[in-house]
Amino acid sequence: MHDILPDSTPLWRHVENTLVRVIQSYGYSEIRLPVVEKTELFARSIGEYTDIVAKEMYTFPDRNGEQLTLRPEGTAGCVRAGLEHGLFHNQTQKLWYMGPMFRHERPQKGRQRQFHQVGIEAFGLPGPDIDAEMIILCGRLWRELGLSGIKLELNTLGTPEARGKYRDILVDYLDENRGELDEDSQQRLHSNPLRVLDSKNPDMQTLITGAPSIQDHLDSESAEHFAELRTLLDTAKIDYIVNPRLVRGLDYYGKTVFEWTTDHLGAQGTICAGGRFDNLVEYFGGKPVPAIGCAMGMERLTELLDRDTQQPDDSPHAYFILAGDEAVANGFAIAESLRDEIPGLRLRVNHGGGSFKAQFKRADKSGAILALILGQDELANQTVGLKSLREQSEQETVPVAKLPAILKKHLEGHLNLR
Repeated sequence: MHDILPDSTPLWRHVENTLVRVIQSYGYSEIRLPVVEKTELFARSIGEYTDIVAKEMYTFPDRNGEQLTLRPEGTAGCVRAGLEHGLFHNQTQKLWYMGPMFRHERPQKGRQRQFHQVGIEAFGLPGPDIDAEMIILCGRLWRELGLSGIKLELNTLGTPEARGKYRDILVDYLDENRGELDEDSQQRLHSNPLRVLDSKNPDMQTLITGAPSIQDHLDSESAEHFAELRTLLDTAKIDYIVNPRLVRGLDYYGKTVFEWTTDHLGAQGTICAGGRFDNLVEYFGGKPVPAIGCAMGMERLTELLDRDTQQPDDSPHAYFILAGDEAVANGFAIAESLRDEIPGLRLRVNHGGGSFKAQFKRADKSGAILALILGQDELANQTVGLKSLREQSEQETVPVAKLPAILKKHLEGHLNLR
């Protein structure tokens, strides 16, 4: 579980702000969910035999002996909240959430035990049009962030009935080739056989390639839904690859599934994954509600952005150098008036005294663009000195009354970056 330090938080906030702006532009509303839920919520929704429930959840008893779990994903909690508060009753919902998730996995690059996700969920919309819009939304996110080299993989898992029939066919095939299965796949053979198709073991790829394709065993409803989705994506000029081996690690998915991947992050190449979960609300005791969602990993997005773009900066725009007790007292008042007059201004005031030379060193180290100087002469003349810290130029003397306007002019092109 990693700390996110001050040199990284501007990049995180830039990604978060971009995601929120784009997601809300498609009509999604924020929902804030608890980090801790009853364990049974995840055991029921994710699947008792999945790796997440069997091996990776942080589960503990509270003081009353009730089993609680740090959330390993967001969809189950979102569905629970929707049912509990009547959000799905005769209405559609488009929701998004953001926050930490927890899985006790083997730590590696791009995979941590506390990780952060942004999730998008749409409820009450059965057609492929909402599937297409969610995928198109993701494509816009990558463009807005300036990311490149991201590919879309697409598949359908069919209805539960079709998937059940395909599951039997797949188990027969894998059973006949049991000797070629690794230990994890042998454990999944009867509990979660579709996950075998997701194995990254190079020794099993020939076996997986030869497995029966779910595309050959779809019911007409799923085949039509998938065909319409592809037509919508083609019309929107969204490039994709149909990957019949693409499955989801959670039991509740059916019909459309998709992943956005990159080859810039090594083995952890999935940056966003999602699909339909039309039966999950009913499974939790509600009336049937069609639904689709996806989640994207913040750690992976920030790592990609760190590679591809210049990082945003939290450095101050200006550093206020104050010489003498009277300058300190008046400087705070001037600084507050500047913050009032110039929205978005990042102004750092010197603390701890020090000579002009020492304060100029601090100003330069802060990364500020400009230094403001207030000493006895400036106080007497109702002026402030203004000096560029990044360019060779003469120091200016500016009347206090004109300082906001002149400071805005010097910082033109900088104030709107953050």
